[in-house]
Amino acid sequence: MLDFLMRLDSPIELGLLYALMALGVYITFRILDFPDLTVDGSFTTGGAIAAVLITNDVNPWLATILAFAGGMLAGTCTGLLHTKGKINGLLSGIIMMIALYSINMRILGKPNISLSRLDNVFGSIDPIYIALIIVIVGKLLLDVFFRTDLGLALRATGDNKRMIRSFGANTDSTTILGLSISNGLVALSGALIAQQSSFADISSGIGMIVIGLASVIIGEAVLGTGSVFRTTLAVVCGSIIYRIVVAAAYEIPWLEASDLKLITAIIVIVALVVPTARRAVRQRSLARKRSAEILSTYGNSKGGAR
Repeated sequence: MLDFLMRLDSPIELGLLYALMALGVYITFRILDFPDLTVDGSFTTGGAIAAVLITNDVNPWLATILAFAGGMLAGTCTGLLHTKGKINGLLSGIIMMIALYSINMRILGKPNISLSRLDNVFGSIDPIYIALIIVIVGKLLLDVFFRTDLGLALRATGDNKRMIRSFGANTDSTTILGLSISNGLVALSGALIAQQSSFADISSGIGMIVIGLASVIIGEAVLGTGSVFRTTLAVVCGSIIYRIVVAAAYEIPWLEASDLKLITAIIVIVALVVPTARRAVRQRSLARKRSAEILSTYGNSKGGAR
């Protein structure tokens, strides 16, 4: 146990790097109420763009920024398919995810690229500090953006499109913007993960949407929701908690690396079922209390009538 606690820096570091992806998933699934499966493709896009540029002697920070831009472009395409092409949101994400597989293969040129012994954004500094700074800056920028008129319009789009249209807002534009920012953050996470792990792989994005959802759900269950600041903080913490839980699960002797997807599925199920069960128990308790009060009132009134 003590040995595991001493090795927590690795899952915390990964949790911070994946927190950007989780924030992207939060924007689409919680704010826009949009089931965007583009995430599985745009995560790989970010890693692919960064890897190819870095291997061609482009500055790692510039490569990371361009990876973010590539993710935004992918999200914009999904938004256009949905808003202008009138394609179902879920189907739009699936179509773009499939298209991105071929696009990512074109970018990489081969299934994977090694970045070992090449410069990256982490340099000689401990990656956990760079990851912490990037996540804090990204989180605070999102908090500020969601308090602007445009950010409020984006938030309102997911709550009630008809109402926000009545105020003159263009919901198509806000949907496209939300998807663009979301996939930009996902691609940024992919670019950082590729540099941290020293390789980019065509299959690195598989299952990212489930991991992002797990982080969002866990964070909301642990810290709850309220203000934008608290909710985005919950998502970041949820990503870190998820990685710690996964690392703890690997300490079980009979679990293997190939069981990661199963572990993720179990974590999501628990995170979804526990709050629902807790809410049901609370409601039953309140119902019993209310019934007892009614019976008590009825019994007192009946006794008084006699």
